[in-house]
Amino acid sequence: MIIPKLRTPLVLVHGVLGFDELRLCGWTFARYFPGIVEALRKPGNRVLVARLSPTRGVAERAAQLKDFINRHAPHEPVHILAHSMGGLDSRYMISRLGMAPRVLSLTTIGTPHRGSPFADWGIRRFARLLRPVFDLCGVPKQAFFDLTTTSCQRFNAEVPDAPGVRYFSVAGLHEMNWRSLRWRLLAQVVAAAEGDNDGVVSLTSARYGEDCEVWDGDHLTLVNWPDPAALAGGRWQDRTPRYGRLVRRLADEGF
Repeated sequence: MIIPKLRTPLVLVHGVLGFDELRLCGWTFARYFPGIVEALRKPGNRVLVARLSPTRGVAERAAQLKDFINRHAPHEPVHILAHSMGGLDSRYMISRLGMAPRVLSLTTIGTPHRGSPFADWGIRRFARLLRPVFDLCGVPKQAFFDLTTTSCQRFNAEVPDAPGVRYFSVAGLHEMNWRSLRWRLLAQVVAAAEGDNDGVVSLTSARYGEDCEVWDGDHLTLVNWPDPAALAGGRWQDRTPRYGRLVRRLADEGF
């Protein structure tokens, strides 16, 4: 597929525990969106990759995202492609931080718009143990609480969509079998509560906006992270063509 060039920048936003890229001695050894940034830039698109706090809550990460956009695209409207929690950060920024005039579209990818039963499960079992450890080390922890189904129910009541912004989404459908053991426990927890999922987020929770695409794959392969088992078995799917289609949709909509 030929990826079109849009008139305004694309902003990519990572999820909880995420990053833009990891560097050591000037060498980049990991990117959160591997291969995707390069593919989208090839036709001339300006692609900005935000770096937010890995574990702060939605409100703080949204403020960081606003600052990032204002620094790197101060006078331009943007399109946002956001993975996982990054979609909640983006929605909050648009709706609550006065950024609706600056955002043309938001496409969320594996975002738990209605929370994740996995977050509920983790908070019930580990919050009492890990909270003092996080506090002792000075590590923020609000992100994990903001991803529960109860928190997201409140979030949706308080964060309405902004008129004039186009909202789209992508959901992942993880195949639970012996070839995908790394997600089996998490996927079963989510499946028991909400059915089909990507290992972390259900299809029901990820569906949002005027259109939702469903991609085969787990929560991390949605952003092109390699799956060793799929690579070894010849089943690996490069996601860059899918991202190209997301950008093509925006171009077809007149952007």
